[in-house]
Amino acid sequence: MSTPTSTTTSATHGEVHQQPGAWRALHRVLRDRGPALRAFLDPLLARPDLRIVLTGAGTSAFVGDIAAAALRRPLRRRLDSVPTTDLVADPRSVFCEPAPVLLVSFARSGDSPESVAAVNLADDLADDLADELADGVHHLVITCHAHGRLALDRTAAERSFVLLLPEQTHDTGFAMTSSFTTMLLAALCAFVPAHLDDVEQLATAATAVLDRAGTTEEWVDPPPQRVVFLGSGPLLGLAHEAALKVLELTAGRTAAFHDSPLGFRHGPKALVDDRTLVVVLPSADPYTARYDDDILTELRADATARVEVLDVPGLDGLPDGLRAVALAVPVQLLALAASVAHGCTPDDPFPAGTVNRVVRGVRIHPLTGGGGGAR
Repeated sequence: MSTPTSTTTSATHGEVHQQPGAWRALHRVLRDRGPALRAFLDPLLARPDLRIVLTGAGTSAFVGDIAAAALRRPLRRRLDSVPTTDLVADPRSVFCEPAPVLLVSFARSGDSPESVAAVNLADDLADDLADELADGVHHLVITCHAHGRLALDRTAAERSFVLLLPEQTHDTGFAMTSSFTTMLLAALCAFVPAHLDDVEQLATAATAVLDRAGTTEEWVDPPPQRVVFLGSGPLLGLAHEAALKVLELTAGRTAAFHDSPLGFRHGPKALVDDRTLVVVLPSADPYTARYDDDILTELRADATARVEVLDVPGLDGLPDGLRAVALAVPVQLLALAASVAHGCTPDDPFPAGTVNRVVRGVRIHPLTGGGGGAR
């Protein structure tokens, strides 16, 4: 499929294609700030009772979903991914136990109301539990915007560390693309520094995908009515992000869904028809991959939907969390092509302003009063 001019001239197109360079720039940032980051993180990670909570809204929440699933095994500790939208709505259900907490906040702009409220609520509740959480909540902020409120508020704050990503990752397009992958890579490398050695492999593999972008774009020519993304473990979070990308960039003209290969049989498979594209995100884990193979066999035998496997060559030896960084690139290309095929403007798929790049209209209610007491 030829690439329409409106795709190649969009900011979103440029931000998708800049990702290998952004990851290399991140490598330099982590190399330079590594000692300070380790001085902040290592004493916390030495505490066996530390609870790590990863948070963000929308795409930033999916960064937390992927990272939590990817980091539990190497860190051998508890990690919870809780969207800021859940945390702000019911903070006492998140911070309800006497364990030290490291709150990791992911934010492209850092200006979303929930992003700012989440860190403040965490501190407020830590003060309420002062006898049990003697040193309060610690904050690691991973953000793409030096002048966002979250970065400005936390840079000099007590018990906080702001990891500012390369400037180009503060995407100007509607959808999060390079901000998503670079925040995810930053989190994986921050907690497992050995992953810095894998950045070049990821960048090389993604460059090859970008050089043959038309292969993935053909999957949405013509655009399907529905798209389903299936993945397990860390790739379940990527499946969620993939569905959101298609939904956002097509302004809802393509209905998009996500699930795990095993979970899909338990009802959601009912949506499959001959206008559906099912995309399987294959795991590199030999055990988990058996379930990918099973659902592929089943769907192909049904011969109803179009079924594709989204894979990126050149990722041999990498765990699924890191592979998700590169697998996101063809997902973004697919969503971008679907957007243009539907006649949308990728940088502004909602010209009427019904959905915004930075969420508007959110009112943050005070924690006390109005039924906000202990439950």
